Amino acid sequence: MTKADIVNEIAKNTGIDKASVLATVEAFMETIKDSLSKNENVYLRGFGSFVIKKRAQKTARNISKNTTIIIPAHNIPSFKPAKTFVSVVK
Repeated sequence: MTKADIVNEIAKNTGIDKASVLATVEAFMETIKDSLSKNENVYLRGFGSFVIKKRAQKTARNISKNTTIIIPAHNIPSFKPAKTFVSVVK
């Protein structure tokens, strides 16, 4: 399912025009991205949590050049579904 499919489904179920639904969906995604970029987790009860996970520094190999490189510590976004979400998907 794409973002366009989500917008169409919400517009059909609520009767709100597609332009308003698209603006709302875009604002929702921007808000989540902004919060995660500020290292603030987002918790949606009954749906799941968007959290920042910290990855430690590690050593890796560049096989083509046969050299060792250091990958610095960094943060990555992650989604953890709620128990009710998981039970519906099973």
